[in-house]
Amino acid sequence: MRRRRITSMAARGTAVAAVLMLGALASGCKPGERAADNGAGLSNATAAKDGKRPASDYLSQPLVSEIYTADPSAHVWNGTLYIYPSHDIDGPTPEDDLGGHFEMRDYHVLSMTEPNGKVTVHPVALDVKQVPWAEKQMWAPDAAYKNGTYYLYFPAKDKAGAFRIGVATSKSPVGPFKADPEPIKGSFSIDPAVFTDDDGKSYMYFGGIWGGQLQRNVTGSYDPNGSKTDLKADDKPALTAKVARLDDGMKQFAEKPRDVMILDEKGKPLLGGDHDRRFFEASFMHKYKGKYYFSYSTGDTHFLNYAIGDNPYGPFTYKGHFLLPVEGWTTHHSIIEWKGRWWLFYADSQLSGQTRLRNVKMTELFYNPDGTIKLINPFVK
Repeated sequence: MRRRRITSMAARGTAVAAVLMLGALASGCKPGERAADNGAGLSNATAAKDGKRPASDYLSQPLVSEIYTADPSAHVWNGTLYIYPSHDIDGPTPEDDLGGHFEMRDYHVLSMTEPNGKVTVHPVALDVKQVPWAEKQMWAPDAAYKNGTYYLYFPAKDKAGAFRIGVATSKSPVGPFKADPEPIKGSFSIDPAVFTDDDGKSYMYFGGIWGGQLQRNVTGSYDPNGSKTDLKADDKPALTAKVARLDDGMKQFAEKPRDVMILDEKGKPLLGGDHDRRFFEASFMHKYKGKYYFSYSTGDTHFLNYAIGDNPYGPFTYKGHFLLPVEGWTTHHSIIEWKGRWWLFYADSQLSGQTRLRNVKMTELFYNPDGTIKLINPFVK
């Protein structure tokens, strides 16, 4: 039976407590020790009596409060940090398991020149009205740079209700961006993440189950009547992210997308019923000391996980959680090196208390000597 998502703060606390010992061991800590030198204690915060936590309970504070932002993809160009988030709005659609209440319709780029410094919210970089093929739901984007051009990659639903991935370009990292008239040929699902390797080749990772529609694209074309959740086969290999190398123009796939294989410690694919470890959405790739780190969200169990491989295609061996559940239904992240330190960007619902209205955050990320990532608790009490 599929476990129900954890929506209440009390239920979330129970789930976190149940995995603290597992998470501590995965992070290289003993149960009860701090997860990292940033002070992220392993004991989960207790909700305030009125149901709202004080700001001091949170490991990190929102980067901006002028607008609601989520799904932050961070990049450093010419020493400046640029964050490409989705822009949450308070729309009329009731909350549902397929994300209909996430009604985002445009993007704003955030920038900062120093950690903990002033964050600038730039004007609209791209609006759904400026995308000929798209109808609604401009979800989590990403960006890339090549030969003087900045590329914004974004998912949106087309007129048939199918998610596709589009691309828009600009000569400025903050836009405005001009969208191509058609989505990337052969693209589907959500959460594009573009990684450029040391040799200059770029790869797009993408996909998500449930509202992300991976399970409705298994035949090669979108099936509007397909499964609502996943393959409904808990004892079979789980649906997983896709990866495809981009062509030199950065606007099309150079090859057919292939599965991102995530293996357990015995070299077997993670199974559909393994909700604490299997892929749900929010792909991201970064490189550390020559190894490739594929990270992602488990969705309905609210963890951020990672797996390590030897090349951009994988396979990747599962290593553990690196962020415990945040306040809110789930999170979507990025990991980058900036000014000699490693940083995690994520989001929660601290400001609004509503799943659909989130706020982007950042915190320092640490590695163990063996290359594993130290577990982070988003709460400090």
